[in-house]
Amino acid sequence: MPTLSKLLSKFNAEDRKILESAIVKIISLDWRNLDIKKLKGYQDIFRFRRGKLRIIFVKSNNIIRIINIERRKETTYSL
Repeated sequence: MPTLSKLLSKFNAEDRKILESAIVKIISLDWRNLDIKKLKGYQDIFRFRRGKLRIIFVKSNNIIRIINIERRKETTYSL
């Protein structure tokens, strides 16, 4: 599984700033004002959406594990 810094390295500075602030909120479980939804067919996998940016993560017992960060495309939700 890629590291968080490697996932973020493929984005420009502006997108990286948006993603980093979202990650901080996601990890702190402060999901107010964030577009987060549970993925259909999964019990504990969620996605954050901001424009074309997506963060796919797992929440299990208040522990957050980020699975993927990428731009929206056909294979974004292929887990």
